[in-house]
Amino acid sequence: MRNLKEKLKVYYIMSVFSVLFALLGFSYNAWRMEVSEENNNVRTAAFEVLSHLGELEHIILSAHYDNDIIEGNPRKGWVKVGLVVDLSALIAPNVEAKAVMMKATWADSWHLMRTEEAVVTELVNEIDDTRMAIKLVLKEMS
Repeated sequence: MRNLKEKLKVYYIMSVFSVLFALLGFSYNAWRMEVSEENNNVRTAAFEVLSHLGELEHIILSAHYDNDIIEGNPRKGWVKVGLVVDLSALIAPNVEAKAVMMKATWADSWHLMRTEEAVVTELVNEIDDTRMAIKLVLKEMS
């Protein structure tokens, strides 16, 4: 009888330990999947923003240097700026702040980009600042 009680005690302890271990493993797996999904969302948004920043820079340079009213259309620029600001919120607060600053600069000076070199330089610098902020976030993730 005593031997049976000892076996049951060991059995119960092992059962509790197994349940706790399974719960711990499940919790870690769920946390890891959530972190991976968040990182994936940030990366996807970052690459999308980088793409739109390149297209915005193309619009600015086409308007100023090529005097192309089709490729350098400010309405296309407004769309790109809006997308960059919206998607930057998914990346990091500092990237969002850079994008908002870029939008403010764009709003103040888009109508001068065809004629003013200083405006083009300022807009391209804002784009570059936003790119650098994105690259820092991506570098920290790896």
